[in-house]
Amino acid sequence: MLRCGRIRYTNDLPIYAAFDAGAVTFPGVLHADVPTRLNDMLLAGELDVSPMSAFAYAANAEQLVLLPDLCIGARSEVISVVLASQTPLSLLDGADVFVTGESATGRNLLRVLLERRYGVRPRYVEDAQPLERARHGLPALLIGDTAIDAIAQLPEENVYDLGSLWHEWTHEQTVFAVWVARRDAYERDPEAVRACMHALTDAYTWGRAHIDQVVAAAQRVAVRSPGFYENYFAKLNFAFHAAAQSGFAAYCRELLAIGAITSLPSALPEVIGVVSR
Repeated sequence: MLRCGRIRYTNDLPIYAAFDAGAVTFPGVLHADVPTRLNDMLLAGELDVSPMSAFAYAANAEQLVLLPDLCIGARSEVISVVLASQTPLSLLDGADVFVTGESATGRNLLRVLLERRYGVRPRYVEDAQPLERARHGLPALLIGDTAIDAIAQLPEENVYDLGSLWHEWTHEQTVFAVWVARRDAYERDPEAVRACMHALTDAYTWGRAHIDQVVAAAQRVAVRSPGFYENYFAKLNFAFHAAAQSGFAAYCRELLAIGAITSLPSALPEVIGVVSR
């Protein structure tokens, strides 16, 4: 059985809630963790298939097979990837910006936006409690459920949604995670990888048809105000369709422009999709 990752945030539930509910059987072993830990496990050979930070795939594409159909991204506002800052973004040159170690994609998207859109280069300081820094008025990148907490707790004018900033600037969608397989795992057993993707797409189909159960599962993880999760999940995009692939390709070009990667990877899946478009 393949060893497979899942992201340990509520934003994975529109796909993975079906497995938790027993509605779809996953043909492998699932391991939940934060995105950067899943990236490391996949690259170390401790996982065979996993959602992976878009940045981590772009930096290591030669070792990996980009899979079809699914991603985690947003058409514009993403809600769960934000920069909290009392200082206007155009004035952050040389400033300390506290960043979580949980998301390579969000961290590098922030670099792209600050360097390419706003022309500033702050110092990035990794911090285990970036929300505490933000509560004290310091610039901080917040990811996942912590970002959602920041939106609820901090002044609206001090919270910048990175998905919105990217879309306003490029008119492209964001892609924060893609599904990949290790190349050696895919070459060893492509049918097992395809079976995992079938299960994932079946689970996402179930999630769309049972959004009330997905929302209930999210509320059990982190209680939010009525209607929050319905709005949040509606803003996210889980289909790795042409618009998402275009946004991912644009992100990769910007990573190359700031020197975050040394070559441009393909943004097109190597494997034929398991669902029809």
